[in-house]
This record gives sequence, C-alpha cells and structure tokens, in this order.
Amino acid sequence: MSDPGAGPGLFGRDPDFVNFPPFETEDLRENLTRFLEMPFEEPSCVKQPIGNYRWGVYAFFDYDGEPIYVGQTSERVRTRIRRHLTNQRTDAVAMSVLDPFEVFEIEVWPLPAFQAAKSRDVAAKQHLDALERLITAQAVEKSQFKAILNEKDPPIGDLVVVAPPSLRARLVSDRVYQLRSHPDFRIARRALIISRLAQVISEREVQGGLRRVLLTQAKRLQWLASRRYEALGGAASVPKESDEDADA
Repeated sequence: MSDPGAGPGLFGRDPDFVNFPPFETEDLRENLTRFLEMPFEEPSCVKQPIGNYRWGVYAFFDYDGEPIYVGQTSERVRTRIRRHLTNQRTDAVAMSVLDPFEVFEIEVWPLPAFQAAKSRDVAAKQHLDALERLITAQAVEKSQFKAILNEKDPPIGDLVVVAPPSLRARLVSDRVYQLRSHPDFRIARRALIISRLAQVISEREVQGGLRRVLLTQAKRLQWLASRRYEALGGAASVPKESDEDADA
C-alpha cells in the first residue's frame, strides 16, 4: 500500500498507476522505429523504408563495435528485428543467447531482387542462406574472439554471393548510452546474462551450440573485466600485503 504522505513522486502521481513503459524501453522502440523507416536506395534508385524489405540479412553490434549476432529473414525485416529487440519472442532472446541491452548498432543487407518472392521460393532461399554465410564469416573474422553469439551455424550450401549494399545505424540515444556504456554496468549485465544462459543449459539437454555461446560470452566478460582492471591501474592499484599482515 502506498504511503499517503509520500507525495506524487517523479511522475506527478502515484508511480503504481504509471501506464507507460520505462524510459529505456520506450527509447529503444522509438529508435528502432526510426531505423526501420529509414529510406534505403536500391541500385535501381528506388527508395523504400529498410524495414519493408521481405528478404535480407541483419547483424547486431555491441557498444565496442563487436559483431554479436547475425540472422536472416524472409518475412520482412521489421517483423523479424522487432521480435528480437522488443517482443523478445525469439529463441535467441528467450534462452539468453542474445541480450537486447547489448545491441548498440544494427546493419541490414536487404535483397530487393526477391521482394516479390514467396517464402518457399528456392532460388531466393538459397541466395538468402548464402548471404547469411557470407555475413557470418565476415562478422567472425572481424570479432576479437573469432566468434559471435549465434547458437546455430548458417545453413550449408555451395552458392557464393557478393555482399549487396547495406544500411547501418545506431539504435541507442545519447541518454541511454550514458546509462549503459559505463563499463561496470556492462560487466554486471553481461555476468547476469551468462548466469541465465548457464541455468538454461543446466536445465535442458542442449547441443554444443549453446555451450559455445556460453564460452564466447565468458571470454567477452573476461575481456571487459580485464580492460576495466588494467584501466584503473591493474596490479599496481592493489595494496601490497605488509609483513605484519602476512604474519597475522
């Protein structure tokens, strides 16, 4: 029960009755909508919102510019990406493989040539799979850890493609950046996600992919913690034990 003497609080009324999402949630939705409405110019000079493309590959990047996840869609870019970052109904998010809080930038490679193709179109699916293999390989190569957080490898195939033009943009406002970019916050958040993923693994019969993700996340956490430790003086910042303390 609210304290009658507590006053209206930050929101000008009893906070129990606030009927809108937290700032960071609302901020993400607004920035994601803005990105999905950004015009993408095709080689034919036709322009349409990037979110309207049906076929394409996308990649998420963290606050260090590290590629962390690559996916594909044949149901519209906006639908698939919203599931990851707002509805959180994908396996990657539900199983703590992907943390939406870590996504700083997004890049999309749409496939305009297959815009009218149905979801079962064989040629379109083969091209999409080939593009996912290419973008995944590039992401792994650019990663400091030579790994990303995908549980599953891209579909196998022999088709080789060239990466088409893409659109990349930041999804995080300056205010949210100030809240989330602090290294100690990122370390705590990453440790939380690792613990959730470890719990998922302990409660299910899982394949090697999830264990690979856990290992990659552990390396990413160690890297962050090591950077923070060294930046603040490293071993030099640790008080040396005196002889009296050692004897005690």
